[in-house]
Amino acid sequence: VQLQASGGGLVQAGGSLRLSCAASGRRFSTYTMGWFRQAPGKEREFVAAIIRSGGTTTYADSVKGRFTISRDNARNTVHLQMNSLKPEDTAVHYCAGKTNLGIATTSSRYDYWGQGTLVTVSS
Repeated sequence: VQLQASGGGLVQAGGSLRLSCAASGRRFSTYTMGWFRQAPGKEREFVAAIIRSGGTTTYADSVKGRFTISRDNARNTVHLQMNSLKPEDTAVHYCAGKTNLGIATTSSRYDYWGQGTLVTVSS
């Protein structure tokens, strides 16, 4: 499967962005999907994940209450709505797909990765 992330950009602190990830292939609805991010000089970190039905989500503590992950299996897409953005949210954001069941917050558990989209939040 191929994943294509989009929607990044430059926004002021307190603003919002909506990231999208489009997936190719017919098995998208069977994957757990996640978002990760990597800031300059830092390791990649977990942001949010959603199981294949969309019924269960999980978030990093740093984004809880501000970000919302959702998916549209009919359109093979997953979204990350980011509100109340902070300068520390600045990073390349990646979408990822996991073929095994269940939520995972560790990047090594994911099998497929998109190319990343840059989010820059100015203070």
